[in-house]
Amino acid sequence: MTKPSRSPPPQLPLREGVSASCLVLPPSRHPQWPSLLDALAACLPRLSRDEWQQRLHTDQVCNAQGQPLAADSIPQGGQRVYYWRHVADEPELPFAHRIVFQDEHLVVADKPHFMPVTPGGRYVHTSLLVRLKRELGLAQLSPIHRIDRETAGLVAFSVRPQDRDAYQGLFRERQVGKAYQAIAPTPRHLPVPAWPVTRHSHLRENPLQFFRMEEAPETSGLPPNSETRIEALRHHGPWTLYRLTPITGKRHQLRVHMAAMGLPLVGDQFYPDVVRPPDGPDNHAQPLRLLASELVFTDPVTGQARRFVSQLSLAWPDP
Repeated sequence: MTKPSRSPPPQLPLREGVSASCLVLPPSRHPQWPSLLDALAACLPRLSRDEWQQRLHTDQVCNAQGQPLAADSIPQGGQRVYYWRHVADEPELPFAHRIVFQDEHLVVADKPHFMPVTPGGRYVHTSLLVRLKRELGLAQLSPIHRIDRETAGLVAFSVRPQDRDAYQGLFRERQVGKAYQAIAPTPRHLPVPAWPVTRHSHLRENPLQFFRMEEAPETSGLPPNSETRIEALRHHGPWTLYRLTPITGKRHQLRVHMAAMGLPLVGDQFYPDVVRPPDGPDNHAQPLRLLASELVFTDPVTGQARRFVSQLSLAWPDP
């Protein structure tokens, strides 16, 4: 199936903070569909034919010059078609982001729990990226790393397209110091190791539940591909605040490692057991107690030493 491109031309304006998405029709010498409406309905079936008809009728589909395209126009092979994403009945998120830092190269923001970094699925206008584009008017703003929707805390964005790869390279090459805070049970009934401890394991996707990761058994012979440094900071009744330092960046690494130690994070819906499916309703009163609390790196564009600390904090659960 044809996939949308993520490189809209810079001349197309934002619409309520949303950048234009680009669909490139399959190359062909002869038209594959009798009309553009047929092409859109076939290539992007997540929207119904009636919904595409409405978008075309209200000038929400255009060419690279921003000129509206007609529903009955004949689509050409390799043609680029631009549109703005919109989700009907998008869930409201009653939480506010906070800008921690901004200059001509970087924006760093604190993301609240339940908010996605980028548009996807049910969330478009409520994503952090769209909110920041709308607030700051920065059409080319782009995240240089991601954190889970359920996780709160620091997310860094590149302002200029020409800087983006340099910043993303820091994360690819593990040149960014990252620290998280988490709340989990106090290990009173477990052997208490001398803090800090390091957890190594081989993480892989759960073959039966694509949205979960798991540790491969030691008998599998698979070498470790994940590493987390874990330190207990302070206790509060049956709970402890931990500092987690991921050395590697596997999906759900911190959550899996803590659950494997018998210390599942408070509010975790997937580990050690699935409490709700990934498309289930959120319980805003029980957020995942995981906070991206610190980012440290040398700025590859300016050469400056950067250290950002989240202004958010985790709430202790009820005893």
